[in-house]
Amino acid sequence: MATIEEILEVERLEENIFRGIATETMLPRTFGGQVAGQALVAAVRTVDPRFMVHSLHGYFLRPGNPTMPIVYLVDRIRDGRSFVTRRVSAVQDGQAIFTMSASFQVEDEGIEHQDEMPVVPPPDTLPFASDSDDPEIAWLAQEWSDWDIRMVGHGEVDRRRGAAAQQQAWFRSRKTLPDDPVFHVCALAYMSDMTLIGSAMTPHPGVEINGASLDHALWFLRPFRADEWLLYDQTSPSAGFGRALAQGRIFDRKGNLVAAVVQEGLTRFLRTT
Repeated sequence: MATIEEILEVERLEENIFRGIATETMLPRTFGGQVAGQALVAAVRTVDPRFMVHSLHGYFLRPGNPTMPIVYLVDRIRDGRSFVTRRVSAVQDGQAIFTMSASFQVEDEGIEHQDEMPVVPPPDTLPFASDSDDPEIAWLAQEWSDWDIRMVGHGEVDRRRGAAAQQQAWFRSRKTLPDDPVFHVCALAYMSDMTLIGSAMTPHPGVEINGASLDHALWFLRPFRADEWLLYDQTSPSAGFGRALAQGRIFDRKGNLVAAVVQEGLTRFLRTT
């Protein structure tokens, strides 16, 4: 499998045109986090370093072919004094498979507050994903072998009153990553698609679905490192009509809320005809 450094090392073809590599995968289509991460790298390459990305909003339009590279076309929508906006289209075979808007901001000051981190077992007390009896969890360790993923047991999840579906996982890169903060932001964009829509399935064990990410929104709230433990606190407040909404809060080991994620995914029953 390709390393996260290889995945995020997009090639500049023209001033606003980039290309991301195809990577080995066991998935039948390109992992959504790969497309989002590479698209964000392409956008970052067109922005003055004084501006840091604070949010992205993307739509998955078509399944990506994992055996083909992806071309990223960047539109420079706005360059302001405080904010910069970019729009990125990911293209294969002349068709858009993903579109994303990303917003960047210079460092600023204002009010501060955040939710408390859930009370969960520390990651070093939880089993490796590869040791899980659940084949879907064990598969995570094969597909993302460069990442240490520890799922919190269903009986140990810090339950919120009235929540319909919850799931929690610790994750981090197994190796030290480059110090560039932008690299860690793009790495988190890659990993934020991992397991999130699975939170919608926790009340429905054994149900087989046709699942896929439909859209993805991510806000970067505080500095972090993707090679240090991050807690992914996931909930699915609603599912219906073949779609499920999933939300995620990402905390560092010290309890800082570093990112927030919202995603809608396809969760329709498998079709037999």
